[in-house]
Parts: sequence; C-alpha cells; structure tokens
Amino acid sequence: MIDLGLARIGRLLQHGPPPAWKAIHVAGTNGKGSVCAYLSAMLHARGVPSARFTSPHLVDRWDCIVVDERVVSETAFRSAEQAVLQRDGAEQVGATEFELLTATAFEVFNASLSSAASSTSSTTPTTGFGVIECGLGGSLDATTAMRADRAVTVVTRIGLDHQGLLGNTAAAIAAHKAGIMRPGVPCIVDPANRDDRAVRDVLEAHARDVGATLVYPDPLLLLRGGSSTTQGSSGNNGNVSAVARLGLEPHQLTNLACAYAAFRIATGQDGGQAAADTYTEADTAFLASIAQQLRWPGRLQTLDVGPLLRSTEGSHTTASAPSALALLDGAHNPQSADALASYVNKHLRGDKDKAITWILAASHGKDLDEILRPLLRAGDRVAAVTFGPVDGMPWVKPAAPRSILERATSLGVNPAMDLQSFPVEGNETAHNPDGLVSALKWATSSSEGRGNPIVIAGSLYLVSDTLRLLRAAGGETGLP
Repeated sequence: MIDLGLARIGRLLQHGPPPAWKAIHVAGTNGKGSVCAYLSAMLHARGVPSARFTSPHLVDRWDCIVVDERVVSETAFRSAEQAVLQRDGAEQVGATEFELLTATAFEVFNASLSSAASSTSSTTPTTGFGVIECGLGGSLDATTAMRADRAVTVVTRIGLDHQGLLGNTAAAIAAHKAGIMRPGVPCIVDPANRDDRAVRDVLEAHARDVGATLVYPDPLLLLRGGSSTTQGSSGNNGNVSAVARLGLEPHQLTNLACAYAAFRIATGQDGGQAAADTYTEADTAFLASIAQQLRWPGRLQTLDVGPLLRSTEGSHTTASAPSALALLDGAHNPQSADALASYVNKHLRGDKDKAITWILAASHGKDLDEILRPLLRAGDRVAAVTFGPVDGMPWVKPAAPRSILERATSLGVNPAMDLQSFPVEGNETAHNPDGLVSALKWATSSSEGRGNPIVIAGSLYLVSDTLRLLRAAGGETGLP
C-alpha cells in the first residue's frame, strides 16, 4: 500500500507541456501542513495565484487540494482524477493510491494556475505557485517527481515518525527529507534542526552536495517590532510587534517565520537568495493579519461539539444542542504531542493544574508511550476510541482502544474511575461509529469529570471523524 519510489509517478506525470507554475516544496516531520497553510494564505493575500496540496485530507478526499484558498470543487477533482486513472490504466502503471492522488493534484494545478496566470493583468505576477507538502519522507515521496521548477524548498522540524519506512534515527529520517533540495534553490530550515547536530550535519552535507543554500530563519525577530538590535519581544521604543501581541505558541511562531522566509524568496523580495535578518513593522503587521485570519482545522482548534450531543436522534438542527467546547488536535507523534502538552498545560490546566478529559485514538503501530507520556497526568480521565476507514488509504488501521487504556494506566491514570473504552463488542479493532459521540457524552455527563477541559487528540484520522460528524450535525467545523 505504501511503496516509496518515483518511477510510477514519473510515468503518470510525463505527458503534456511543462507546468506554467513554480513550486514551493515542504518536507519535515512536524509543521509541514501549517507552513503550507501560512504560505498559500500569504500568496493569496498578495494577489498571487496559488494552489496547495497537503495530506491527509480532512473530511472529503478532495479537500486536500486548495486553489486560491478555496477547496477544489468535487466536479473538478473527479474530472482530473478520471484523467489520471485512465492514464494509469492505459499505460499499466499500477500507481499507488497516494501517487494517483498526487498526480490528480498536479492535474488540478496545471489547469487552475495556467488559467489564473493567463487572466491576470500586467501589473500583477503572472507566475502562479504550487505549495506542496511531502506525503512521506522526501527523496522518494511521490510529490518529489513534480515537473515544476522549485522556487524554494522548506524542511520543517525533523523527529521520529514512520521509522519503519524512513529509518530509526533522526539522522536517517533527515536524509530522506533532504532529498527535496535542488541545485541553486534556497532551502528554508526550521532552526530546531540546526540544534540537533546529527540532523544538521546530514542537511548541511546534502546541501553542499547538491549546491543548495540553507536559510535558518530566526522566529524571535518577528517579536521585536521591526528592530534588529534589541533582544526580547519589543524594540527600543517599547513597541511590541503585531506578531508578539498574538501570543503564538513557540512552534506556531517558528512555522510562521519559515513560511515567511520561503514567501519572500519565492516572490523575489530577497533576490532569491536568503531571508532578511530583520523585519519591518509592515512585515510583522502583515504576518499578524495572516496568523489571525488563518484557520487550520485540527491543530489546536477549539470547537463547540455540542451539536454531537443533541438529544433528538437524526435532527440536523443545533438549536437545542448544549454547548460543549473541546480542543481538537491531531498530535500523532512525540514532537506534536509535546507541543500539544505545552499548550494544554499553559492554557487549560493553568495554575490550578486542572485535570483534563482526553478522548484519544491512534494509528496502529504508533509508539503510544512516547505520545501519551507528555499528555497524561494522574488525575486525568481518558476515553479511547477508534477512527473509521480512511478514504483512499485502506492500509491505515486504528490501535485497539484497550492498548491506549493500558498505556494510560501505566502512566498513572486511575483505571477504576477514569478510563473508558468504546470498542465494538467482540472486536476491539473494528470501528464503532458511535464511539466518539458516546465518549463525548461520557466526558460531559459523568459527575467525576464534569467541568474538565476536553481534548480530542492522537490522530489526524480522529480529527477527520470529528469534523465529518460535526459537519453532518450542522456544527461549525472551520473547514476552508
């Protein structure tokens, strides 16, 4: 189901004229999707034609493709997909699901960005940009076979994930991620990768080999109100930058800095060479507006899940539904779990160290100890659920809820009072379509945990299920 390599996707992409757009290619372990979202929002705000391809999809299979900040229509998606499927069959390529999806995305890009470029006036840029997230790794990822010229590449923070395919060390994984670098094309690198010597050595050696320039943005510069001489979050005149006033989490600030460095290079603001070492007040005001307006579902997203708790079965009205807030985050590896834990401890536990009610799922094969250890505390409550089949990714399976609860117990959660599982009776790994709603009802109705902040986390596929159910119930999802 997952078969890394470029031969099949290369055959699917070899037809037709070269793309009339340039690419911004993003690899890494964490932050890829957020950097892509920031980038396409920046391009759109400046009137530059753009399209974005990220994975996995959230609710509908086509919502992973966004053109000028709007999800591509189902009609346009299926038309492009059909062309790719016909090519795959006619040439007996035997492409994987992700390769077919990637080729479909590029088919949409070619049509939409070529059309956008030809319709723009002479006073606006005519070259569109495709913002593309690597699906897995980099050097052998299907997206790397794209025919478009790269304007800039980005390597976000690297950590341990998908070890069975990419290697058991951060250095081995970094070697795959570095594979997106191209001769003469600047590569923006999350500064955390410079702090890990093994990762830094791999990235810098590969950059030398291919002739790429590495750029490490300094996210703290975004906090200094346009001053390049002061330390901390304000300039000499005491003016706090517009970005500083947002109170972004450290990883959000870093992702924003990486995206802006890539944006400046791609659009020629830094001569195509390197990011500036300081930012003006106009820069930080622009970035603050982007960060404020951007809604990236499933990443530290606060939702009202009340519509899922409605008492009238089958009703699509939310008028009588109780309001119930939950934090939704796809934290699915140790680094993203650390980031979520930091946010929860700061904003939800607070000074009183409040207990949290967690609703958790995970993909089969994930290191549950490494994910759960930063999240759970002894007084917390945990419900374990599964997620449903993933459209286009039949190999993805949920971990058994019991295995999640066993790890929670080992981390000090009280098994007698504070654990709950919602499997299918007689088959723990089968999906219970009512499990998430049942878990939410347990979280909000039990006297022991009433008033606890609720966090739904552990898998982007659980995020997808939550948003899909909420949309069907008429709730607000924050989807593009």
